[in-house]
Amino acid sequence: MYFTLLTPNSTPIFKYIVWILGKIMEGIFYVLNQVGIPNIGLSIIFFTIIVNVCMIPLTYKQQKFSKLSMKMNPEIKAIQKKYDGKKDQDSMMKMNAETQAVYAKYGTSPTGSCAYLLIQMPILFALYRVIYQIPAYVTRIGNTFRVLAERIVSTDNGAFITENKGELESVSSAIAMYSKNLAKEGNLENGIIDVLNRVSSADMTTISEHYGLSDLAFQGSRILSTLDANGNIIEKGLIDTYNNFLGLNIRNTPWYIMRESFANHAYLIMILAVLIPLVSGFTQWLSIKLAPNQAQPTGDNSQADAMAQQMKTMNTMMPLVSIWFCFTLPAGMGLYWIANAVVRVVLQIFMNKKIDKIDFDALIEQNKEKSAKKLEKAQALQAQMQNYANVNTRSIQTKASYVNKDASTDSKEELSKPSDYAPGSMAAKANMVAEFNRRNTK
Repeated sequence: MYFTLLTPNSTPIFKYIVWILGKIMEGIFYVLNQVGIPNIGLSIIFFTIIVNVCMIPLTYKQQKFSKLSMKMNPEIKAIQKKYDGKKDQDSMMKMNAETQAVYAKYGTSPTGSCAYLLIQMPILFALYRVIYQIPAYVTRIGNTFRVLAERIVSTDNGAFITENKGELESVSSAIAMYSKNLAKEGNLENGIIDVLNRVSSADMTTISEHYGLSDLAFQGSRILSTLDANGNIIEKGLIDTYNNFLGLNIRNTPWYIMRESFANHAYLIMILAVLIPLVSGFTQWLSIKLAPNQAQPTGDNSQADAMAQQMKTMNTMMPLVSIWFCFTLPAGMGLYWIANAVVRVVLQIFMNKKIDKIDFDALIEQNKEKSAKKLEKAQALQAQMQNYANVNTRSIQTKASYVNKDASTDSKEELSKPSDYAPGSMAAKANMVAEFNRRNTK
């Protein structure tokens, strides 16, 4: 019985998010395997849908904040213009108070959007981690690769892979990425699995021929595909079955698939490989287009206008960058970007319809009432704290007077108490003189 964790993330806090998402991915793959379609591409699509649906509350709040920001930005800019050039402390305090009043009016805060993004960002990064290293989080897939890794380690500890990485293009990049995992003592098998998960079909064939991996099976099924003399697949193995999506091996990059398909005259596959980056870029652009923009450039050369211009430029560049990355990364990553963008577009359409129905004037009135109640509670709490402070001050003063009074009384009693000295003695006479002087001093 095999069990694998490979090289899961170990970053504090973040690793728990990755672990949860990994369990979701494993559950999805398990269900698909049970119904006879163990497919990583389908797993990625369902995984993306489930995670995005779970994030709907956060996404909705962020979109609602964006709509409110669009309505209140003119008021914020008017306040900034009113105090433009005034740098004295009194003016700055007044501007801050008026700005806070606007945020209270709309029921938002200056850090509202950032807070939602800060919550979402770890989840998004964790998604990439799980999808990029599926064998580390889906046990069945990881154990399939482990059979290959054990044969490689028992043969030469992976020397053929590491020494010939310059001749194996995808192996070279994979080793550069996972060199630390390969160097860890007692973790060589896991590092090799990480590398095997990233190599191209051609390099996997070369590795298989050297180590004699073609005869290996996992739970009764062959792991690697059987090829003919020309390198065409006669019978698909488990790894190719897991990674096959519409005829594409999503472990390979679209660029690699295009070259191989062109060489083998498989033009339909080549077209599908080209479509992945192009569809990814288009869906990214559509998702950005439908998302509510918080600000648009106005040409007034202000700092806010400069930030809006930068955001517009970034939104234009992101789809283009997506296309470039999709050509150079495994097709599975491009499939995730497409699925994620499509799900976001669908959710965005429904959210926009719901947000458009919101009566913002009524919402502003509600926020005013809430703000007034919060202010009233804050003032009541402040008054209560002041009362406590006054009570404590009086208590301290009272105790101090008691201490002084007691000290004075004790002193008087000590001086006026009857003498214990023998009558007629020198000590008794001295005490009588002291008592006489004390009374005359009063």
